[in-house]
Amino acid sequence: MASPCVAGRGMMGSSHSATPPGRGAQLSPSTTTGRSPARPGTDGEAHDDTPLGSAVRTYLGHLAVERGLAANTLSSYRRDLRRYLAALTGRGRTAIDQVTEDDVREFLAGLREGDADHPPLSAGSAARAVVAVRGLHRFALREGLTGTDPAREVKPPTPPRRLPKAISLDEVERLLAAAAGAAEGAAGAARALRDSALLELLYGSGARISEAVGLDVDDLDLDEGFARVAGKGGKARVVPIGDYARRAVESYLVRARPELARAGRGGPALFLNARGGRLSRQGAWMVLRAAAERAELSEVSPHTLRHSFATHLLDGGADVRVVQELLGHASVTTTQVYTLVTVQLLREVYATSHPRARG
Repeated sequence: MASPCVAGRGMMGSSHSATPPGRGAQLSPSTTTGRSPARPGTDGEAHDDTPLGSAVRTYLGHLAVERGLAANTLSSYRRDLRRYLAALTGRGRTAIDQVTEDDVREFLAGLREGDADHPPLSAGSAARAVVAVRGLHRFALREGLTGTDPAREVKPPTPPRRLPKAISLDEVERLLAAAAGAAEGAAGAARALRDSALLELLYGSGARISEAVGLDVDDLDLDEGFARVAGKGGKARVVPIGDYARRAVESYLVRARPELARAGRGGPALFLNARGGRLSRQGAWMVLRAAAERAELSEVSPHTLRHSFATHLLDGGADVRVVQELLGHASVTTTQVYTLVTVQLLREVYATSHPRARG
């Protein structure tokens, strides 16, 4: 199947079937009579010795081992469930079969209202926490830890529909030029080549920042023009690398990466920081933010280039299911939000261009 082109920064003209190389707040001590206070766990978190705390730890273990959730996702679940456990402890619950629907609804209300230790959460953040709670109780019911599911009828709040933020092709060009133009001395030149390669790769492939910084050199096949990235939950996919990104990465590998690697012990990571180690997600976000400031662009987020990649593909006529595969979305429904962006653009063009668009 022919790969669509991102306007102005074309990808390889065809795909290849060759197989790429592998590769919240801490709980406070309970004041309930007869209960032991929370003590530090082996993982550095508060450790609750009650059956309820044990159920939460068992569920988190299930998510990590059997479900294979990504580290960031697992961290969010852990934080949300730690807060839930603290709220239930405050209501005198010590076992998961004691939890009622009112407890769950009260927790949701507390998320939205906030308290002395927590600011009010948005609908989206509260919904994420409720999803974690619902998953815990479904798991407990399935494992026979309880005979009822008190969270079944508690629906997460519906966040307002927000369209992905994309920038125009001209703004992308300014951003990428700003990344390539920041160089002072040999070290600065090496970082500028790295930054240019990173941002070109993000826009040319639609990869998430976490996926890009997770790449090893051996994950690339620049001759064929693709990279193998590890997506959410460790699910691997192949993404094309456009000609602009390929040239930028080649230049970085030859002229900059050896310079950066000298500061460290060596390693397989593609993108290196100034100390020769793997560039972190936060480090990559700082690269993007610095380039955005130099390009005088506001409201640029870690997902900006990914959103722009998808939007520009659809504007160029790409099929939504092709874009779904490139982005690594499990469901086409997730990708279809980008079609709302392009429809909005069509409306704006029609309203400003057609002689009879306005009365």
